[in-house]
Order: sequence, then structure tokens, then C-alpha cells
Amino acid sequence: MPFDNDFTIGIEEEFQIIDPQTRGLRWRVNEILEEGQMILGEQVKPEMHQSMVEVGTGICKNIKEAKADVTKLRRTIAELAHRKGLAIVAASTHPISHWADQRIFENERYYQLIEELQHSARSLLIFGMHVHIGMADREAAIAVMNAARYMLPHIYALSASSPFWIGRNTGMKSYRYEVFKQFPRTGIPEYFSSASDFDNFVNLLIKTGCIDNGKKIWWDIRPHPFFPTLEFRVCDIPSRLEETICIAALFQAITAKLYKLYRQNLGFRLYRRALIEENKWRAARYGLDGKLIDFGKREEVSTRGLILELLEFVDDVVDELGSRDEINYVHKILEEGTSADRQLKVYEETKDLKSVVDLLMKETIEGVF
Repeated sequence: MPFDNDFTIGIEEEFQIIDPQTRGLRWRVNEILEEGQMILGEQVKPEMHQSMVEVGTGICKNIKEAKADVTKLRRTIAELAHRKGLAIVAASTHPISHWADQRIFENERYYQLIEELQHSARSLLIFGMHVHIGMADREAAIAVMNAARYMLPHIYALSASSPFWIGRNTGMKSYRYEVFKQFPRTGIPEYFSSASDFDNFVNLLIKTGCIDNGKKIWWDIRPHPFFPTLEFRVCDIPSRLEETICIAALFQAITAKLYKLYRQNLGFRLYRRALIEENKWRAARYGLDGKLIDFGKREEVSTRGLILELLEFVDDVVDELGSRDEINYVHKILEEGTSADRQLKVYEETKDLKSVVDLLMKETIEGVF
């Protein structure tokens, strides 16, 4: 039976701007934007630091269309950077460069953010990937968000790409977790009983001067404040194109499966934010090599095992979405490891963080040209 929701896909990726000689970050986004916006229009934009460039797909009707758009965007940005003697990198932290050496993009919004959040904003030198899945029914979007929270640590572990911070091995597979939680209104959200319950929460924050609009709610999953989408924000940016597409396809499948259950009036057990945060911490620390808590069984289970269970959970919607090939790439990630695993392997072999950056430059454009 066809879905009565289209589950469109939009993907945003934030790239590092790198000097291929020094391997350090360079604050030269203006040079890329100047030509990039003539070619890509609003699909390319700056972020808070001048050593970052963000690209976003259009509204894609399926994962294959999304893959074509992501491929085009990575290729175009890589070519623009190359013409300026630069390169791009897809990883959620830079292995070497220090946040204090970066320049803030000249924009009133970013200056206001720094005035409000001070050191927490200046030091937010992290790079992410956001996936939007079309959800026009806001009541359904809140119900799906409530249930999908449980699965966020599973996907987060697949995306890990930030084991290094300011020249140090952090001992974590995703140190972006530690950096971002300095911000307010981040992490796993609580669950809400309805769309009006969520709206009342947002309106209270606006009324009391906590935020000026819903965009300052930076949860790992949220109903987008301006677009009819459910936005998944939990992930590191994967280094390889195929990883990004696989994870986006998984988010679409999770949304479709939970929506299917919602339309059949079938519930999905909801867990408290604090419990899911325990799993998110494990995913950040150990990636695929650790254990997550199966709260239904009340026991620890291997992360890889729970990810395989997740694949079984969404299996009945995958063919209808046309994403089986893309989702099957999960098995390759489970076998070969994440970007973080590959970075750590290179560092163990070379003891050289510049070699890690070389790996990231190479992987970022794999399958793009």
C-alpha cells in the first residue's frame, strides 16, 4: 500500500576548508562563496566560522535523487576550493587546528550568538550533517519524533568522524558530542504529547526571552520551525559520500516505518531522555565497538547487533522507498568501521595527524568525480 506521505529528503553537509600544504584550516570561505553562489545559488552558504562552508540539496523525492544532488554539491565545492589552492574535508572536528585561531564570519546573527553564548559559541568548531524528511502532518511528526529518539544513538555510532581535537586523540569516536553540549537546548529532546504541547513549549521560551525563534532549539531531532520536515541533527558528517547517503536513507526509512505504525494506531514504547542520553554517550565514546542498552530487555547489547535489529525493523518499508541498495551499505560500515575508526588506524600506523588529514581529503571526494 503506498504511503500517504511523500517522505522527501533534504541533506545539509558542513565542510572544512583546508590548506592542502599545511593541512590546517583556512578562513577563506568568501573566496568559495563568491563563485559558488553564482553556480549553486542558495544551495551554498557560510557558517559561523570562515573555515567552514555549508551546502544543501534541494527537496529530493527519493534517495537516488538525493545522492545525485549530494554528489554534484561535493564535486562543485571541491572544484571551487581546488581552483583557490584549497581542499574540502568531511569530518566533524579538525585533527589539528585550534578554534581560537579561526575567524568568525561577518554576519549580525553570528555576532549576536557570540554575544549571548560567549566562549561556547566561539569554540564551536564542529561540522555536522543534517537530514530533513518531509512530514506535512505536524501531529504525526511529533509522534514520530518521540519514537525515533530511541534510535538516534544507533545511527550516531555509524556516523562517527571526530576522534581528534586540537592535536589530541580524545579517546572518543565522536568528540563533537562534547563540544556541542556546551550549547543550551542540545541533545536528545523530551517527548511531547501533541503538536500543541510542543508549540506551547516553544512559545514559552520565546515569551520568556530564552530564544527568538525555534531555530535556537538545537536538539538531535526536531520539527523544523519553518519547513514541513522532521530534521535529524544527531550525526557527525561522514567522510564518504556513500556513508552520508546510507544514513539519510536510514533516517527516511525510520520515519516511514514509525509513521506507518502511527497510522495503524500502533504505539512504540517511549523512553526518557536521560536513558537515551546514556546510549548517546556510549555511541560517542565507543562508536561501533561498544555496547548500547536495550531498554526493553534491560541489558547491554553490542552496538552492531542493535543496528542489525534496526535494519530488520525498517525492512518492510525499504523497497517501497526504493532505498535497499543505499541502506545495505550499513553492512560495509559495520565491516570496515566508521571514518573515526579509519582515522585512528592511520594515526596508529603513522603517529602523524597530517596523514589523518590526507586520508580525510581523499575520502571526502571518493565517488564524487
